[in-house]
Amino acid sequence: MTESAGEKAMVWIHLDALCNGKDVAEVFADDAVAEIAHPYGTLDGPDQIARFYADLRRALPDATWRPEFFIGGENHPDERMSGTRFSPLVASLGHWQGTFTRPLLGIPPTGGVVHLRISEVHHLNEAGEIARSWILPDFLDLMDQAGCFPDLPQTGARGMWPGPRYGAGVRMGAASPKSGAISMGRVLDMHQALGIGADVSNVPMHHWHPNFMYYASAGIGMCRGVEGFRLHHQAPFRAAFPDRHSKGHFVRIADGPLAVTGGRLYATHSAPYLGIPATGQQVHIDVMDFYQFDDDGLIIENWLPFDILGLAHQMGVNLLPGG
Repeated sequence: MTESAGEKAMVWIHLDALCNGKDVAEVFADDAVAEIAHPYGTLDGPDQIARFYADLRRALPDATWRPEFFIGGENHPDERMSGTRFSPLVASLGHWQGTFTRPLLGIPPTGGVVHLRISEVHHLNEAGEIARSWILPDFLDLMDQAGCFPDLPQTGARGMWPGPRYGAGVRMGAASPKSGAISMGRVLDMHQALGIGADVSNVPMHHWHPNFMYYASAGIGMCRGVEGFRLHHQAPFRAAFPDRHSKGHFVRIADGPLAVTGGRLYATHSAPYLGIPATGQQVHIDVMDFYQFDDDGLIIENWLPFDILGLAHQMGVNLLPGG
């Protein structure tokens, strides 16, 4: 088994076991750090990380982990980043599927089946334990399923995210360095193009299939094609955060036609967003992007896990029930 295939297999075993209630201390290293979406934040060591998994297991005691997108490989460099560069990494996007029997973060149980969307990136130490994690659950989407979605002007469509087209989202074999480098190069070229122009109508979109699907976290929603992307996400986001910038990606991995990036954006809240009037606050936004390319090298699908609860909290609004 190659190194990249071995990393993926081990992370797969760990994530399945965690969903099935395995002791967190048997999966995470003693010095592990997990950065998890609001309200959890940065958790140090198995004892703190265990609180997150205990909350999920308490709410969804019969949960099954259902990965839709699963890749791993070497973490491509980013000269903007300082400090330790964790590599290799394994990324997963999927759901915890189960019966919602007890409250989670104040979200009332439905007594029926729900799909808690979770996007995550993990790094293993030499002992095969998880040493570093970044996890973005979509609690807003769970609130929608529970009938307590907050009063947000979401314009994109609601619904459960599908995995990549043609069942091509799970790649358990050895990562392909050559094809992965091509996919990552395309992603980075696209990122550079998105920074061009102040008006969304001037932003180059030649990297995208004309009918691409864009799956953004609850609060933004799903949209299709260039015009849908501009109307439902890009225009309001760029208007609200015109000075946004990044200090680098913690993850840049790609395997064949699939790629993942993720990092933290910094910006000033300069115009209404999520129905929240401009505050002038300096905020940060934790985000990941999962991509699928077609045979012509165009982005045909893009999934955007986004810590909207954390962003709203920085703008003075608690979107969780009772906030």
